[in-house]
Amino acid sequence: MTVADLHTLTGAYATHALEPAESAEFERHLAGCPACALEVAEFAATLARLAAADSVVPPEALKARVLAALPTLRQEAPRTAPPAVDARRPGPLRRGLPRLALAACLALAVGAGGVAVQQHREADRARARATALQQAQDHVAGLLAAPDARTATGAAAGGAGVGTVVWSPSRDRAAFLASGMPAPGAGSTYQLWFNDSGTMRPAGLLPGGDGALLLSGPLDGASGIGVTVEPAGGSAHPSSAPVMLLSFG
Repeated sequence: MTVADLHTLTGAYATHALEPAESAEFERHLAGCPACALEVAEFAATLARLAAADSVVPPEALKARVLAALPTLRQEAPRTAPPAVDARRPGPLRRGLPRLALAACLALAVGAGGVAVQQHREADRARARATALQQAQDHVAGLLAAPDARTATGAAAGGAGVGTVVWSPSRDRAAFLASGMPAPGAGSTYQLWFNDSGTMRPAGLLPGGDGALLLSGPLDGASGIGVTVEPAGGSAHPSSAPVMLLSFG
């Protein structure tokens, strides 16, 4: 594949539409082509914004109506036939049936209420994640649009996936975009660091090998960034060798 051909694959790479061999060849090209790195970063930011725009959060009024109606709803009766009981011979089993039915109804009501509360909490968490994602995407888009925006791209250790850092000296901020990096594993996360002349300053967490992250904190004279794999929740200092180092030079 010629270099001219590789320049045309930025959109296909950003949408994960390349074959594995093509993707590997393009990643080798991407590590040395700032123009393609910038295009991939722009495509990734746009795709993330489109994905967020496609998500729908339930209206507050609908959620309020559902929660208000829960206490008035009755559980539907079981459709299976009850065990046969001789009506001519009242016994412990027949006398206990009303109590068993009441206990079952109470258990169902408690279960339904628990499900509703869980769904309510999940909706709140989803809304918070969507808001945070939208804010991060807006910041990344702003950095890409800055007149002095610059990018640096490199391959992850082992050649699996690439990362691109976008920074703007005038805005004193940076963002990191990852594509195709392996999952960090259960109980682990990717952690970003500002490289302050060899001292690594925490800059945020990226749970997966794909996505965009606005780095926390200003550039403050940093010479670049590093990426390490850390325990979930992050570390105060790097606890493993970096899987990627990118320079602001």
